[in-house]
Order: sequence, then C-alpha cells, then structure tokens
Amino acid sequence: CSWGASPAEVRGRERARLMLLLQLAAILAAARLVGRLAARLGQPQVVGEMAAGILLGPSFLGWIAPGLADRLFPADGLAGLAAASQVGLAIFLFLVGLELDVEAIRRRGSGVAAISFTGIALPFLLGVLLAAPFHARHAPPGVPLLHFALFLGTAMSITAFPVLARILAERRLTADPLGSGALACAAVDDATAWTLLAAVTFLVGAGEGALAPWAAAPLLVAYALVMAGPGRRALRRLEHAYRARGEVTDGLLAGILLVALGSAAVTEALGVHALFGAFLAGAVMPKDPGFVRAVERRVEGVVVVLLLPLFFALSGLRTRVGLLAGAGMGLDGALVLAAAIAGKFGGVTLAARAGGLPAREAAALGILMNARGLMELVVLNIGLELGILSPARFTLMVLMALATTVMTTPLLARLYPPARRRA
Repeated sequence: CSWGASPAEVRGRERARLMLLLQLAAILAAARLVGRLAARLGQPQVVGEMAAGILLGPSFLGWIAPGLADRLFPADGLAGLAAASQVGLAIFLFLVGLELDVEAIRRRGSGVAAISFTGIALPFLLGVLLAAPFHARHAPPGVPLLHFALFLGTAMSITAFPVLARILAERRLTADPLGSGALACAAVDDATAWTLLAAVTFLVGAGEGALAPWAAAPLLVAYALVMAGPGRRALRRLEHAYRARGEVTDGLLAGILLVALGSAAVTEALGVHALFGAFLAGAVMPKDPGFVRAVERRVEGVVVVLLLPLFFALSGLRTRVGLLAGAGMGLDGALVLAAAIAGKFGGVTLAARAGGLPAREAAALGILMNARGLMELVVLNIGLELGILSPARFTLMVLMALATTVMTTPLLARLYPPARRRA
C-alpha cells in the first residue's frame, strides 16, 4: 500500500500488469505462428501478422471462444496495449520516413512522378465518388460529407511502402529495374498520401485542438519548413557522430528517438496526428546508407517483432466481420475492392504504359503498387479514432487492405517470373 494506494488499488494494478503480459504473449505467439504459415504459403510474413490480429478479435476468437476473448481482451483492459502500440507505430513510421530518400527519387526523373501522381489521383477520385452513396450508411452521425469523402479518397490512394519493400526483398527484386522503380513510386505515393492525411486530420480536428485553427495552421506549415530546412542541416550532426564512432551508440540512438518522439508530440499539439510528426522526423534525417542501416538494425527488431503485432491485434479487435452480414454490405465490399484495384492498379498500369514500359512490366508495377498492407491499417485506425469511419466501414476497408496485399505475390509471380526478369 505504498504511495497512499489502498489494497484494492494495488490488486487492480497487479491484475492490469498480469493482463498486459498475457496479452503480449498471446499476440506475439499468434503473430509468429500465422506469420510463418503465411510465409510457407508464399505470402510476406506481415500478411500473416495482419491476419493474426483479425483472428484474435471478435471476428474469430470472440466467435469461437467468447469467454476467453472477453477475459483476455476486455474492453476496459486495453489501455496499456494501445499505448505500447502507439509508441511502436510512431517509431515504425519514423523508420518509414528514414527510408524515404527524396534526392534519390529526384534523380529518377519525371517518370516516377507521373506514375505516382496517377496512382494517387485516380484512386483518390474514385474514393471521393464512392463517398456520396456510402455516406448515409457508413459515416457516423454528424460527420460531414466533405470530411468523409476526403478521408475515403486518401485511404484509397495509399500504397504499403514497407510491405512492398519486403515483397521485393523476398523475391530478390530490389535491384531489378522494376523493383527499384516500384520502391521509388511507392515512396512518392506514401509521402503524398501522408501529406493529404495530415491536411484531412487537421480539417476534421479544427477547433478541437489546444490551439485555434487560425493559429495552428501557420505554425504547422512553419514547423514543416523548419524541419525540411534548418532542421535537416542540424540533424547532419547525427550522421557525423555516427561516422566518428563507427556505430550508433546508445547515446546517439537516444538522441534519434528523442527527435522522432518530440516531432510526433509537436504535430499532435498542432492538431495533426502524432504519426505524421514521426514520419516527418524520419524524412528529414540524414540519408547516408550506412547511417540508415545502422539505425534500422538498432530499432527495427523490437518494433517489427513485438510492437507492430500489438497494432495488428488492436486493429483486429476493432474489426467486426459480423457487421457485414447482408447482401447490401457484400455489394459495398465488392465496390470498395473493385474501386481500389481499378484506381491503383489501373492508374499505375496506364501511366507506366504511357511512359513506355512494356505491357507485362507495366501490369507488374501496377500489381506492386496495389498492395495496401500496414500503411492502410494505420490510416484506417486514424479514421476510426477521429470518428470519420463507422465500425462497419472500418471493417470493409480492413478486408480490402488484406485482399489487395494477399493478391500481390501470386499475381506478381505470374506476370513477372524469373525467366521474364532474365529476358
């Protein structure tokens, strides 16, 4: 009963710690098991981890063993899990920004920009068009059509840069012209989509933050400009420290994480989600390949193995497939999936063909860019937290993200087999 706590409060804290440890163990075991199964089926391990999150939620575990699900993941016992997942997600988005090399993309010329622009504009337009008939059925009460349409368009235009990088690495396509071009296009896509998402979240949250919108907007723009200019130059000292020591020391790693989490706190205070600040911090970090790889080696293991599965589990707990019962919801799901594929795959393929790429390679690039994966889940969870998406709409979009990611590897193997690459 130290620190003035009553015996009941002490027991409550002990139960909360035990519950968190059991949740972590269950999530980690499910993620590794289903991830390995996905790898054996020729899918990226992250696909299995996404599926594991859904299996732990009400759509599967809550259906076959509701008592166990309620005890393991009670509605009022997820605060610790949510906090840990948000920290892990912020650091992961920092790593995504760290891999974004603007100068390397610039050197690839206007072809990447044209493909990326088409791959964003067409699915964004289709998402906005779908918002009108979906608004009455899938938007929570009080959400304006404009907010719903802008968010839906942004969510449809996402490409899963981290998942795409993993698919290309597993298929040894990173150094292939198609693979390197897909990575460049996906990097531009995600940077643009995150900028759009920042604008949408600011618009939705206008008037609810600590600052008035008229004061927060210029401060946000000023902060982004400072980070892209003086901030980028100041952060080069981190690269110099790495070269001087030959490694990322504990002190250097602490400074890097402080920049990432501090930037996340700044954007959160200015009315934009904290994840945008973490991504921005990574984007302005030095891009020396040795420095980037050293930072990733120090951070990536814990984030990818432990903290990201927590986010997948939380997404799965929010996914309720039972809400999609009925022919109307099935039709809505088919429309969402068709629009997602037509917008991203169709837009990228047409732009690549217009740029002179052969038909088969253009289609393979479209398939790669069509993968949504983890980044889509991040965007959807933000929409659910902001109250833009209903639980049913959230579930529809999660299943779309999973479907577009699952289809990537088998279609790519058919369109761009090793024999085609050698030719």
